Amino acid sequence: MESRFNLMANKVGAKVGKRMYNVSLAIMESSLPEGLQQLVELRASQINGCGWCVDVHTKEAAAAGETPVRIHLVAAWRESAVFTEAERAALALTEEGTRLADANHGVSDETWAQVRKHYDDDQIAALVSLVAMINAANRLGVITRMPGGSYEPGMFADSSS
Repeated sequence: MESRFNLMANKVGAKVGKRMYNVSLAIMESSLPEGLQQLVELRASQINGCGWCVDVHTKEAAAAGETPVRIHLVAAWRESAVFTEAERAALALTEEGTRLADANHGVSDETWAQVRKHYDDDQIAALVSLVAMINAANRLGVITRMPGGSYEPGMFADSSS
C-alpha cells in the first residue's frame, strides 16, 4: 500500500499538522492518564480503519506501559476483564463519539453519566477533545491512505516547532 499524498510535504498540510499536534500537546499535558489516552486513540482508529493511527497508538500505548493483553483486547473491551469501570466509560464515550453517523443518539446519557462519575471537568475536556482530534487525524490518514507499519515511538516529539 502506498500513500496517496504526503500532507507533511505540503505547506498547507504541514501547517495544519503542526497545529493539530499542538492541540494534542494540551491534551497530553492533562491529568488524563497517558495509557488511557493511547487506548482511546487506538480504539477510535480501529473503528475508523486508519492503519497509520492504529500503528502509532499501538506502539505508543506499549511505550506508555500498557500491556500487550490490554492493547490487544481494546477492540473487544466489552468482552474483556482487563479494563476498569472508568476505562470502560472512556471507551464507551470513544465509540459513541466516533460512530456519530451510525447511532441516532450520539453519546448516550448513560455513557455521559458514567464519564461524569469517573472523571473531573479537566479530564472530561481532555477526553472529549481527544476523541474529536483522533477522529480528525483518522480521516486525514484514511483519505490519503497512510499505511501503518513504519511508525517509531516518539518520532513526532519535535513537531510543535
